Amino acid sequence: MQSQDVAQRHAAASAGAPHPAVDVEQAEAALVEHYPRLVRLAYLVLPPGLARGRRVLTAHALVQRALPRGRQQVPVVPAQSNGRQTDPGYSLVRLEVVRTALEAGRPLRPTAWPKRAQLPPLLPQVWGLRLFPRSGGADELALDQRLAALSAPARAAYALRGLEQLPDGDVRGLLRAAGVEHPEGALAEANGVPAEYPLLDSPEFDPCSLQARPTDLMRRRRHTKAALAAAAALAVCGALVGLPGGGWGADGAAAPVYAQNPAAQAALDPARLTKVPATAWKTAARTDFSVWPARGALTGDTALLRRALAVWARPGDTVRVSATPGTQTGGPAGPPQLLYAGVVDSARVVIFYDGLRIARYAEPKDGTQGAALDFARADGAAGVEASALVLGRSDGNVRYLTAPWVTRAAERDLTKPDGGVLDLGLTGGVTGPLASPALQQGTCTSWNVLQLTDAQGVHVSADLGELMPARLTAGRPGKAGEVSGATALRDWAPFACSLAAERSAGVRSVNAWAFAEQELPDAAGSGSWVCTRTETWRGDGTVSLAQFRTPGSRYGAVAARGADVTACGPRDPHVLAGVLWKSGGGEWYLLAAGSRDTASVRATGGVTASAQGTQLVAETKQGAQAELSGTLEDGSAISGLR
Repeated sequence: MQSQDVAQRHAAASAGAPHPAVDVEQAEAALVEHYPRLVRLAYLVLPPGLARGRRVLTAHALVQRALPRGRQQVPVVPAQSNGRQTDPGYSLVRLEVVRTALEAGRPLRPTAWPKRAQLPPLLPQVWGLRLFPRSGGADELALDQRLAALSAPARAAYALRGLEQLPDGDVRGLLRAAGVEHPEGALAEANGVPAEYPLLDSPEFDPCSLQARPTDLMRRRRHTKAALAAAAALAVCGALVGLPGGGWGADGAAAPVYAQNPAAQAALDPARLTKVPATAWKTAARTDFSVWPARGALTGDTALLRRALAVWARPGDTVRVSATPGTQTGGPAGPPQLLYAGVVDSARVVIFYDGLRIARYAEPKDGTQGAALDFARADGAAGVEASALVLGRSDGNVRYLTAPWVTRAAERDLTKPDGGVLDLGLTGGVTGPLASPALQQGTCTSWNVLQLTDAQGVHVSADLGELMPARLTAGRPGKAGEVSGATALRDWAPFACSLAAERSAGVRSVNAWAFAEQELPDAAGSGSWVCTRTETWRGDGTVSLAQFRTPGSRYGAVAARGADVTACGPRDPHVLAGVLWKSGGGEWYLLAAGSRDTASVRATGGVTASAQGTQLVAETKQGAQAELSGTLEDGSAISGLR
C-alpha cells in the first residue's frame, strides 16, 4: 500500500481540519534528519521473536520504504508539537514506519496475500556478516524482556510515549491511523511496563550502532550450491509455464498490453479496487450496487483480481465475451468496485461494478485455459433492481448473489399461483441453486422465478439469461405493484411462458396488466385480456404484448404486439387490442377490448363495426383483418395495438 493511502486514512481519522501538504522532498528531508530515531522506533515495535540481525535489517528497510511514492502532494495530519517535532513531513514518515512495523508482526495467513513488511527485506542486505546492536546492562535487558511480552500495538504505544514523548491522545490517534482497531487497549497494556523511558535511548535499542560477526561459513557454502540449483529449476519451470496452454500468467487470458498511461494502470491495480464496508448500506442515502460490500472467499487473492482486471481491459482470443444489448465492453475508466470474488461450482468468479456496468469474470477452477467475461448495464439500478446478480449457471441451475439488505431468498413457479415457495437459503449473500427457465428447451411447462424478501416486502424477479434478473410487477402502468399477492400471481400465471421471448434482450422489468374481462358470444364464458410490457436498460427496445386467454385455457395467446410504443406504459397507460375468435358453434367473431377509460371502440377495413364502452364484439369471417381505433373518456384518440 502506498504512503499516500496511509496519509489519506490518517487525515480521515482526524478532526477534519485543513491539513498541510507534504511533498516527497520534504518527507525525504525529515527522514534523513531523523533517520536514527525512526530506525530505533521501528526496532522497538518489531516483533522480538525475530533474530536480532533480521530485526535490525528490517527496521532499516521499513524506514527506507517510508517515503511517499512519486512527486505528488500528500495531505497529512500535522505533527504533534512537543518541542522537537513540528515538521509534518516527519509525522508522515513516522506514521508509515509504525504502520509497517505493526504489519511485520502479524502472522501470515494462507488465504491472504502477505504484506511486504511481513516478508524478509530485500534491501538492505549484508552478505557474510551478522549485525546486531551492542549489549546493554541488566536494566536494559530486563526492559527488553518486558517489552517482548507485550503485543505489537502495546510496544508501539510504549515507544511513542517514551521515545517520541507523545501524550496519550496523540498516541491513540496515531495508532488508529496506523490500523490499530483498539488503541485504548494497547495503551492500557503498555501501562503494565514501568515507565523507564530513558533506557530507550541506550545502545541496547540502537540499530545504527552495531557489532559485526561472521555467519556460519560451512552452511553458507551449502546454501550457495542449493540456491544455484533452485535458480536453474525455476528457470526451467518458468519456461514451461510460459508455453501455450501451460497455465495462468500474471495477466491470465488477457491480450498483450497495447497502451500504458497512469489512468489505465490505476484501473488495473487490484490494490486500488473499491471495497465497501459491510454495513455501509444501512446509513447510505440510496440502496444500489454502490453500497454492496465485497464478498466471497477470494477477495484477497491479488493474482486472481489482477487477471480479472487485465482480461476486462484486454480480453484475449480465448475469452468468451458477452454483453446485453446497448452495453459497452471496454475496460474500466478507473478503479472499479469489487462486489464478489470466490469459487462458484467449478469456476473462480469475480464481479465488478463501475457505476454503469456489471462485469463478471469467470475462469476454470482447475487452472485450464479459457475464461468468460460478461457485461450488463446497471445505470440507475436501485432498490429491487439492485437486489440480485447471477453468480453462475451449472446443470440447468442458477445461483445468485443478493444485496446485503435481502433477508430471504426463495423459488416459486410463476405458472402455479396457488403453489408454495421453496426456500433457497442464503450463505454469505449467495443463494442455493434455482432451476433456471432461461436454460430450458422445448415446451414451457413451468417458469421458476426468484422471490426475495427485504424490509420493504416481497419482490419477484425472472432469469432471462442475463447477469441481472428482470423485475416482475403487476398492475396499471404507473401504479404497478409487486407480484406477491394472490391477484397479481393469478394475473401472471397464464402469461409466464411469454417471458421466453425476451431472453437476452437487456430487459430491466416486465409488468403484467389485466386491463379487461370480456364476455364471449354464445354464452362461452369470460375471456381475460392482459398487457405485458417489457422495459429495457437502454431505453429503446420496449415491447408491449396484448394477450388473450379464453376460459379453460392454461396459457394466453398473443393477440397484438407493439415495439417501441408508449401504449401500455407509464407514459400512456391505455391499450386497445383485438383478436379473431371461433365459437363452439363454428362462428367467427372479432373481439376487441380497451382499458377501463375507453369510451368507444371502432373497427374498419375487413370488419366494420363500432360500440360504446370498452369492448366490441362483431361477427366476421376467418382470416379477416381489421383496423382498430377508439376514443378515450377525455376525448383523445387511441389506436389499436398491433
